[in-house]
Amino acid sequence: MVTIRDHVRFTDLKEASPEDIRMLARNESEIQRTEMADFVLGHMRLMDGANSGFQVDRLQHSLQTATRAYRDDPADEELIVCALLHDIGELMAPVDHPSFAASIVRPYVSEENTWMVLMHGVFQGYYYWQHLGRDNTLREMHRGHPAFEHTVRFCERYDAPAFDPAYDTMPMEAFEPMVRRIFAQPATFRPPRG
Repeated sequence: MVTIRDHVRFTDLKEASPEDIRMLARNESEIQRTEMADFVLGHMRLMDGANSGFQVDRLQHSLQTATRAYRDDPADEELIVCALLHDIGELMAPVDHPSFAASIVRPYVSEENTWMVLMHGVFQGYYYWQHLGRDNTLREMHRGHPAFEHTVRFCERYDAPAFDPAYDTMPMEAFEPMVRRIFAQPATFRPPRG
């Protein structure tokens, strides 16, 4: 954990000086650079044992999704990390976990992969929503989006089949260096699109 030695002088943000704000920005940048990966990996470990009835728990599903992506294209670390983290919001935001996950990866990955993480819930719905009386073709409203086929491929090849307890899943330790590289530096600040 980064030890912050300097503190602002204000108690009301409206009274912040330019020096205060620059110092806060430096501190936040250092925390992101050195600790973000630890925060993410720690939260992933909370998913160990979390299960609503699948044959694998949420952590194993995420590891299996990332393993499948890795075995398909070991050089695409950004996709692999997105595969690992796509369900990171399952515990904290079960009603809209894709938005939670997308907000975490957005500053560090491409717009294509951010959109894939954001939309994977709708695209996964293609396989089962009809059993709940929902329209399983809602993904079609996004056909034509530049990341549509990328998201279809992600769900078909990595996410949908990643519930197999017999699959030879790689351990979390195999993915930690990738997570650390991806989260070492934000690519750019990109505010959420409406």
